Amino acid sequence: MSFQRMGRKTRTTSNTGRSQSVPAGEVFHRFCVLLHFSHRSAYRPGVSKISSRVLLRFPQRVKNRGTADFLPVKPRHQWEWHSCHQHYHSMDAFSNYDLLDVVSHEKVAEGHKASFCLEDTSCDAGVRRRYACTAHIQGLSPGCYDTYHANIDCQWIDITDVPPGNYILKVTVNPDFLVAESDFSNNVVQCDIVYTGMYVDTQNCRITSF
Repeated sequence: MSFQRMGRKTRTTSNTGRSQSVPAGEVFHRFCVLLHFSHRSAYRPGVSKISSRVLLRFPQRVKNRGTADFLPVKPRHQWEWHSCHQHYHSMDAFSNYDLLDVVSHEKVAEGHKASFCLEDTSCDAGVRRRYACTAHIQGLSPGCYDTYHANIDCQWIDITDVPPGNYILKVTVNPDFLVAESDFSNNVVQCDIVYTGMYVDTQNCRITSF
């Protein structure tokens, strides 16, 4: 897997309200800090009332750069219906989202394991989409991308208790190595973040080791 840098540094103010596939992800520089009011959340589905929270939102795009399909390990009858996303999730922990202290690299916000459906959201020219977020068939074809936009529930880290400062956003795909790949050395991307309490500046997104 590899992560490709896209876009420029973005400043966003807060708002209220056994294959050998090699997936590659693109973490966009469209970060958003917002005040979140919700009675329903994919992050904590058992909670009926949630107070206001501050969320760091970001999109993620993963590409299969290998020669074989990237397929979920769990059999179809074990896939779980995701009530907020309104589709079945075939992987319990497709991605980890962590916010780290820039000096110690310790987590300053609780690490988030995002469950996913797997589908061919888009593909390179000449490649046909074959997988979709249904209960019948999921996966990621070679030359295709699985995209989760920043406005989708679970595409965030709760930073309510995080003070302003310098941090690192770390995104890890296939973190538990459950799906075989020909190369795991490019499964992690880290971006430098400056959080002011009102907005974030992001820069220097790069591929790193586990």
